[in-house]
Amino acid sequence: MIKARTAKFQIGQIVRHRIYSFRGVVFDIDPVFNNTEEWWQSIPEEVRPHKDQPFYHLLAENSESEYIAYVSEQNLVPDETGEPIRHSQVAEIFIRDKTGGYRQRNQSLN
Repeated sequence: MIKARTAKFQIGQIVRHRIYSFRGVVFDIDPVFNNTEEWWQSIPEEVRPHKDQPFYHLLAENSESEYIAYVSEQNLVPDETGEPIRHSQVAEIFIRDKTGGYRQRNQSLN
């Protein structure tokens, strides 16, 4: 049985991947892995994350593109740049506040 842990990051928080060069804003959180077995098996075994941790849905971006990412907690760190996220869907889900953070536009989305 998989035991869920408390999420370290919150919806609206900007995070960065600890290995790969991308960042994003959290728009949903799964308390434990909730994707397909095929997706999980496609990750090389030596870097495959454990399933018993929160996984985050991100509106992600790198220098070339914008996309949706699904990332384990162990692979994320807070983004401290203060730079806004340029992802085209950010404005549909979030409002940027005066501090530069993001809060949900419609609380019933989650």
